[in-house]
Amino acid sequence: MSKLMTIHLKVWRQASATAEGRFADYTVPNVNPHMSFLEMLDVLNENLTLSGEDPVEFDHDCREGICGSCGIMINGQAHGPNARTATCQLHMRDYSDGDTIVIEPWRAKAFPVIRDLVVDRAPFDRIMSAGGYVSVNSGAAPDANAIPVPKNSVDEAFDYAACIGCGACVAACPNSSASLFTGAKVSHLALLPQGSPERKERVTAMVTQMAEEGFGDCSNHAECEAVCPKGISITAIALMRREYVKAAFGRQ
Repeated sequence: MSKLMTIHLKVWRQASATAEGRFADYTVPNVNPHMSFLEMLDVLNENLTLSGEDPVEFDHDCREGICGSCGIMINGQAHGPNARTATCQLHMRDYSDGDTIVIEPWRAKAFPVIRDLVVDRAPFDRIMSAGGYVSVNSGAAPDANAIPVPKNSVDEAFDYAACIGCGACVAACPNSSASLFTGAKVSHLALLPQGSPERKERVTAMVTQMAEEGFGDCSNHAECEAVCPKGISITAIALMRREYVKAAFGRQ
């Protein structure tokens, strides 16, 4: 049987977007090391509810590292200490009995806090709405081999398409840049023939929307790549910039 742990938490509490926030200290006893990080927060919230206190608000959905909604800062690191691991896939066995863990929301002007650990990531949705799609009448699904695509292009496009839009790249960037997210969304369509007809309009609209949302500029720190739970390379940013320059100067 695994030895149970006692974990001390410093959790950011903020009642609303306009309220003043603060860190609150909590202790969670009897933590099973096989619990996920979010299951540990569930236990904390059960204890808070039983004692008549408000539970800690945090985003989550799939708990399988797919949806991207679970992102929080853990001891100053987006998603915690493990590479290519979303918060919901982090387990308490990565911590020791008696550890103190500091938990905060994403910190970015473009991601305002809604409550506690929950931030508004609607700017990502607006960037996608600006052009992150293929707007053609495709009719019935074509045969898989109807449009030949080089394997290297398919593999690279799939890597960029793996982005789950969690926002860790923004939270880790010293400039709060969304360039890795936008670059991944631009690049995966730019590499496929289905995305080619709208590539100029797409990159122009998405980059413009990214700037309007208040995200900072990329200065090549590569913190975004380091914390991305899907390991997306900053080459996506280079490809996006190349696409933008081509669109601005009317090149193919």
